[in-house]
Amino acid sequence: MLHSTSLLPHNKRFVFSFRSKPSHSHSFSHSLSFSKFISLPSSLSTCCPVARISTETLEVSPPPPGDFNFYREIARLAALRDRIAACATLVEKLRVLNADSRVKRFFSSGRGLARVLASLRLSSDQLFLLKCVVAAGQEHVLCLDGTESLESAAAAAATASDVKSALYAIAEMIENLNSFDGNGGVGSRMALGDYEIIDLNKLLETLAEIEQFYDCIGGIIGYQITVLELIVQKSFERQSMKWSHQMHEAKECQILGINAPNGHNLSEDTEYASQAALWGIEGLPDLGEIYPLGGSADRLGLVDPKSGECLPAAMLPYCGRTLLEGLIRDLQAREFLYFKLYNKQCITPVAIMTSAAKNNHKHVTSLCERLSWFGRGRSTFQLFEQPLVPVVGAEEGQWLVTKPLSPLSKPGGHGVIWKLAHDKGIFKWFYSQGRKGATLRQVSNVVAATDLTLLALAGIGLRHGKKLGFASCERISGATEGVNVLMEKKSIDGKCEYGISCIEYTEFDKFGITTGPLAPKSLQAEFPANTNILYVDLPSAELIGSSKSGNSLPGMVLNTKKPIVYTDQFGKCHSVSGGRLECTMQNIADNYFNSYSSRCYYDVEDELDTFIVYNERRRVTSSAKKKRRHGDKSLHQTPDGALLDILRNAHDLLSQCDIRLPEIEANENYVDSGPPFLILLHPALGPLWEVTKQKFYGGSVSEGSELQIEVAEFFWRNVQLNGSLIIIAENVMGSMKINESGEYILHYGQRCGKCKLQNVKVLNKGIDWNCDRNIYWKHDVQRSEVLQIILHGNAEFEATDVVLQGNHVFEVPDGHRLKIMPGNPGLAIQLDPIDQDMMERGSWHWNYRVEGSHIQLDLVES
Repeated sequence: MLHSTSLLPHNKRFVFSFRSKPSHSHSFSHSLSFSKFISLPSSLSTCCPVARISTETLEVSPPPPGDFNFYREIARLAALRDRIAACATLVEKLRVLNADSRVKRFFSSGRGLARVLASLRLSSDQLFLLKCVVAAGQEHVLCLDGTESLESAAAAAATASDVKSALYAIAEMIENLNSFDGNGGVGSRMALGDYEIIDLNKLLETLAEIEQFYDCIGGIIGYQITVLELIVQKSFERQSMKWSHQMHEAKECQILGINAPNGHNLSEDTEYASQAALWGIEGLPDLGEIYPLGGSADRLGLVDPKSGECLPAAMLPYCGRTLLEGLIRDLQAREFLYFKLYNKQCITPVAIMTSAAKNNHKHVTSLCERLSWFGRGRSTFQLFEQPLVPVVGAEEGQWLVTKPLSPLSKPGGHGVIWKLAHDKGIFKWFYSQGRKGATLRQVSNVVAATDLTLLALAGIGLRHGKKLGFASCERISGATEGVNVLMEKKSIDGKCEYGISCIEYTEFDKFGITTGPLAPKSLQAEFPANTNILYVDLPSAELIGSSKSGNSLPGMVLNTKKPIVYTDQFGKCHSVSGGRLECTMQNIADNYFNSYSSRCYYDVEDELDTFIVYNERRRVTSSAKKKRRHGDKSLHQTPDGALLDILRNAHDLLSQCDIRLPEIEANENYVDSGPPFLILLHPALGPLWEVTKQKFYGGSVSEGSELQIEVAEFFWRNVQLNGSLIIIAENVMGSMKINESGEYILHYGQRCGKCKLQNVKVLNKGIDWNCDRNIYWKHDVQRSEVLQIILHGNAEFEATDVVLQGNHVFEVPDGHRLKIMPGNPGLAIQLDPIDQDMMERGSWHWNYRVEGSHIQLDLVES
């Protein structure tokens, strides 16, 4: 039976969505040519710079007064949006805009930027964009250096002083000097310099992207309407509201209850988990991979140490490679498993959403090119760039400006991915490669592919024809993450609707969920964590992304809980309450509710188009999303804390192989010290733990030891490690071959490096744990001694019944096998060429086969 949790005990009716959704999309019937940029004529270049100080009357409206009427402004803008949407041509749209009082006042003043714009011969398209900005109440964006911003105007109105009067007198004198031309006549000094021309072009480009991408809600004006509605909603979300007439178009739903959703627990129902993972492996040729990498990742604070340039999260060097490389490694491990089971090459197409924030798109593209597209071929990748959107102040929704013509802009959240994927043809690209579904994960989550979570999620989605699936786990205190819920709604037509969805942490107040420490009986503790690990049915997602309505931008929120910090053109740092319109990709689930004629009082989850699976938290989510500040006592969501979860998983895995390891205690015990050991295992050793466990058995890893294994064909029996052991294969999963396009493509299973260790003791001084330069999560450590095994090409290494003590490097050339055995005295080392008929598969290999719902390995000697 469903035990419904009342959202508003004293008000049974709950308005689910406060946003107005226009009944028709706002789109252009003409072709916009936004690629045209403003040229830089000599008459308007640096020979005629803008007057930097002006005493002219402000050409912008003063800041909204204290009694600013949000409802009236929303109604005004909504009416304007609807009139524009009803126009068939650009000429008609401009006529509507020109009739707007704000536009009329700004462009008919004959002064300032309005006069300059008239001289620039802007195209109708460009004028349309600028007039939309003005009509939306954002004239201050177009202020030049010589005019005050709304913020400074407000300050000036509040405080008049003798100093200010003196400065204005000086300014007037300067402007009077500038107002005479060389012949003693009055000349206009109000023109745009080189940098202003560049900034104006950038502004026009940004505005064009906003107008085109957000056409489903009304473009620039619709963006501002939505921002204002969300500000009002946040202010009055616990009260009943009577909205102006256009708000009645909103889809209103009565929330009957929210519940913790039922789903398979992969850590408990192990037989079903194994079967689901096999479904996922079998279905790999039907799957694509989607990475939303467009976020600004401000909390990570990643900076290039050489150039000082801010970097996106995808470039974070983590455990020896960038986070993006880690995602591809995990994917290739699943493809290698598929090859070992079915002897077929499977290359999964990967779609990556980037943005211009911190040169994200440029860095991601450069990384892919530098690594030769990871040996997958350029054609298996599609990069598509999400638009940047204006950041607004939380009080009146005014766009924040860093300098004239430059609104502060950030990515609009990962929820834009569905509409953007439709607009950029990503869905059709997936279909052309025979893909039906896709898995999504975020780049900062470094444990998402651990064991069988991703494979089981995709397997269930494909097998049962689901539209959307979530991988979830228990929540922990202090996590800035949403919750997954089973939502029960009553639609306008009286039907009961059920679906598994997500409530973002920024929206907890609206649903009566507390954000403090987790209490055992609190709503927050009752619900599982939203991890943004998703399975999605591609045709179902495209249906939403192409809907030409607000539904294509799911979960629109205005998160004002974090201060917006920025620097203006004078170098002054500002910290204000604000945010930007963001969408949440997981809330596409709100479009997949199933309808019933009456309420369901028994388990309904199995019948829904949405589903959820659970696993232990450290096998589902652990994120490196924020920089650890000096003196911080919490490692949560930092690279340091995520590394500890990786090590906990390694401990859990190897302990099941009868290998003794030190325990890992709570995070707070490692705030001022390194971890108890370092173990980094290549995912192709599995990635399923039931596969990995058949390659390891017996032995121990002592405290303070380091184990790194970069080889898939590996055999460990009774190895005792006290120190550092690093095994690096050049061909971990296969070898590179050049295709007809001249690209290097990884061919799985061919000429892999191999390593066997049996009854071996490794003793050396290992990592210098006292070195203060060690950065463990980067795997950047100083070592006193190490045993290093380097395998070139298809090289093989075998050590049996020996003690390898001290500092050693064994480098095995391509096509050779190095054996180390007991000698008399010492060690016997034998290097032999591999027989020619064994070159492709080697002298031994693991044979994978399916038995029931499990995978069995057999060691095959050639």
